[in-house]
Amino acid sequence: LIIGIGKGYNFVASDIPAFLDYTRKIIVVRDYEVGYITPTRVFIEDLFEEKPVDLSRRFRIISWTAEMAAKAGYPHYMLKEIHEQPRALRETINGLSSEIYEAAKMVIEARRVFIAAAGTSFHAGLVLDYYLNSLAGIPSIPLIASEYNKYCKSVKPGDLLIAISQSGETIDTLMAVREFKKRGAKILTISNVIDSAIPRESHLTVYTRAGPEIGVAATKTFTTQVVVELALALKIAEEQGSLSKSEIRGLKAQLEHVPKVVEKTIMKHEAYVNSIAETIHLKKSMYYLGRGLGVPIAMEGALKLKEIAYIHAEAYPAGESKHGPIALIEKNFPVLFIVLSDENSENILGNIMEMKARNALTIGLIPEDFKKFEEILDYSIKMPTHNYILAPITYTPILQLLAYYTAVKRGYDPDKPRNLAKTVTVE
Repeated sequence: LIIGIGKGYNFVASDIPAFLDYTRKIIVVRDYEVGYITPTRVFIEDLFEEKPVDLSRRFRIISWTAEMAAKAGYPHYMLKEIHEQPRALRETINGLSSEIYEAAKMVIEARRVFIAAAGTSFHAGLVLDYYLNSLAGIPSIPLIASEYNKYCKSVKPGDLLIAISQSGETIDTLMAVREFKKRGAKILTISNVIDSAIPRESHLTVYTRAGPEIGVAATKTFTTQVVVELALALKIAEEQGSLSKSEIRGLKAQLEHVPKVVEKTIMKHEAYVNSIAETIHLKKSMYYLGRGLGVPIAMEGALKLKEIAYIHAEAYPAGESKHGPIALIEKNFPVLFIVLSDENSENILGNIMEMKARNALTIGLIPEDFKKFEEILDYSIKMPTHNYILAPITYTPILQLLAYYTAVKRGYDPDKPRNLAKTVTVE
């Protein structure tokens, strides 16, 4: 619960945007607290301490504005939030602070590193796992937060759990945090909401600056999480010497430029993506395939299509095709490939040809200079040339647009997918 503090009026809501038109001054009600509000008074009591809470220490001023939580002329919040990503990325990059150094220190000093998250944040966790391994030379163990029990008995003091949650309230992730903490692990959190439950239980939190996200399907919170993760991995690489100074400078320079790249990419491809949505919106099933860093990107794209367009979509490493999934391929079965400018490009070209040989409808997000891919694919979305490490930030908005336009063409409201909630607070 969030209390909004006004002049002559107060509010209680489950999320901050509910009262942003009236106030940006808030108090977060914590576990085991009860209270009441009147137009002129707020009272909260701590049930454990059996005494009133000193509210003077609990006030927060939110930087979000009411305009940020409005549709601003867009037909849906989701489309607005897709288009807001350049701003959200820029503000997150500009807001990176000394917390990144402290976070890097925690990772370097850890005995083992676990990464816990759910849904879209888990896909961000898989990106972080890739970054830690490939850039920083640090192995990590990503886990779906609801499966945390599998690891509990092995957790010991000196371990680190990196918790990722856009809301900071995801119950599965919160339960994992509490259990790991009880067993002596340190907790590092990446979240978008200040003073939410998971940050309050953490030793350190690095905040994204995505602003309010109203649409249930995560968009800008995913890409801003990846910005924080890349900054963290680069800081570790800098401290450990796992990358050269010139490599780090190059990646930092490209990261600084990435908001503009995302803005241009959305503007360039939105109409074409809309036309691809027209082709797939009546399909009943679809594959999303990638290799390496392309796998979590594919997983996030498939999740978006499932969430808001209600089309069965499955993502898996492209190399697994012959181990079962290719049996489902028939004429015009849509298969979307995430193609990166990495060491896997030749192998994924072979995977595309496998699907084409079985008359699949092939769609590819490809680097713009990959001409031979363009000749083979039915639909090619040519992405800007840059270091493939940035692909989770630059490719994902295109997959969000594809899911959005597919949902709209199927007659569904992408802001309110059935059976889903923005913040999952039950196990």
